[in-house]
Amino acid sequence: MSQHSADPAPTSALATVADRRDWWRDAVIYQVYPRSFADSNGDGMGDLEGVRSRLPYLRDLGVDAVWLSPFYASPQADAGYDVADYRAVDPMFGNLLDADALIRDAHDLALRIIVDLVPNHSSDQHEWFKRALAEGPGSPLRERYHFRAGKGADGELPPNDWESIFGGPAWTRVTEPDGTPGEWYLHLFAPEQPDFNWDHPAVGDEFRSILRFWLDMGVDGFRIDVAHGLVKADGLPDLGSHDQVKLLGNDVMPFFDQDGVHEVYRAWRIVLDEYAGDRIFVAEAWTPTIERTANYVRPDELHQAFNFQYLSTHWDAAELRSCVDRTLDAMRPVGAPATWVLSNHDVTRHATRFANPAGLGTQIRTAGDRELGLRRARAATLLMLALPGSAYLYQGEELGLPDVVDLPDEVRQDPAYFRGAGQDGFRDGCRVPIPWTRDGSSYGFGSGGSWLPQPSGWGELSVEAQSGVAGSTLELYRSALAVRSEQADLGAGDRVEWLKAPEGVLAFRRGAFVCTTNTGGEAATVPAHGRVLLASGEVTVTDDGEAKLPADTTVWWIAD
Repeated sequence: MSQHSADPAPTSALATVADRRDWWRDAVIYQVYPRSFADSNGDGMGDLEGVRSRLPYLRDLGVDAVWLSPFYASPQADAGYDVADYRAVDPMFGNLLDADALIRDAHDLALRIIVDLVPNHSSDQHEWFKRALAEGPGSPLRERYHFRAGKGADGELPPNDWESIFGGPAWTRVTEPDGTPGEWYLHLFAPEQPDFNWDHPAVGDEFRSILRFWLDMGVDGFRIDVAHGLVKADGLPDLGSHDQVKLLGNDVMPFFDQDGVHEVYRAWRIVLDEYAGDRIFVAEAWTPTIERTANYVRPDELHQAFNFQYLSTHWDAAELRSCVDRTLDAMRPVGAPATWVLSNHDVTRHATRFANPAGLGTQIRTAGDRELGLRRARAATLLMLALPGSAYLYQGEELGLPDVVDLPDEVRQDPAYFRGAGQDGFRDGCRVPIPWTRDGSSYGFGSGGSWLPQPSGWGELSVEAQSGVAGSTLELYRSALAVRSEQADLGAGDRVEWLKAPEGVLAFRRGAFVCTTNTGGEAATVPAHGRVLLASGEVTVTDDGEAKLPADTTVWWIAD
């Protein structure tokens, strides 16, 4: 089933991106959602060749690495997070030769490539699972997943009370080869995504082999999907409550953030460290506290973990400062860098989140105040890029794209949308293909439309419309990343020096650099900390050494 791999990337191909060690500690990493980035063949779906053609844009934007969401062979029940073959590229995206060319071109442009890895579950079309069903009860293949007899007189009830993140029970009953109702299998997400049993040694062996396959292809790292999953509590005990999705991130669950996951990652780190090129692991780990997140990035485990606590923090100076302090304090003892992120493929874009009142969560169905949201988003980006550690950008945020909140029901494809009592199911809004040009059937995305409809005004937010335009969001990002790369005090280190500031204003120093952010609704007067390097809005500096900082504005200063 797997496609033939291209030859392993030669050491010279990695040399162009290996100019300094520990690059990931202050890297800016750009997430590409392949189906929505660029379409090379006009079928309405983005692909690897499309990504490859746009790599110079990412180089010129100023990012250090590109993280690609899944492009593996998949029935696409959950946009590729249901993997049928981890060593093959889905034909909708291309083939392994396209992946090889993309990796090599990226390295030639001094960009690193991080690929998604999905170890918590496979597709129900994975060969292991198909054979497990075909062979029936007692099949050794069933031991690689969580198959259980049901409860009740005839096994008609699920084995326990766990609920799917996408809504409904986390168990599906199978029809056995003889046509009778049979065992149940666990799927914390869609029924098409059966969970692996990581207590079985074959599962660990297989994933270490998969790591080597892609490392030999030349990738620079892996983003680990549901890194907090994998290991389940012994005996799969009942949770004893309903609306379990509401508990996520607040409690250690019997199916999430179990201590046994760390044994898996210590074994993976041994594999990764055999390869040259300073390659990395990044965890998507939803945990109750930032302190538990830090467990994933101990020196012998993973390198980074997404900071979802920061992503979920309201646009409020006191809350942001508290989150920054807790993050830095948690990461410092394990020697790992903090990470900062505002948007990704699973949450409402921050230009729309910040356009709405606080407290609505990370999936929002209303457009809100567009002007307010964009102003806050620009300020939040400069604040994030000034903090010590690594920052993640989601494709299109550099254009100030809002979420598309008015997609017709008939075009939606998020599996959670079609299941009750789970996630809100409105992730499609942040996945609409991005605009490259003012005109065209899909604003430069491709020649044949787009798999999700784009708003009629998308062209005025395009790369073409914003390039070279002073004050545009795209030029703000380009300038910010250029300044960040030039200023040694930006990104590096593990602490900030907070400065006295008016209520609603954050101010901190890092060497000769100072960042001030006004999260309040009114302009604030602050000290002018030297020369303005960059600002998200208009800042007025007076002759007496003070500055008028407008509402929802961030300014970067450098001592003269």
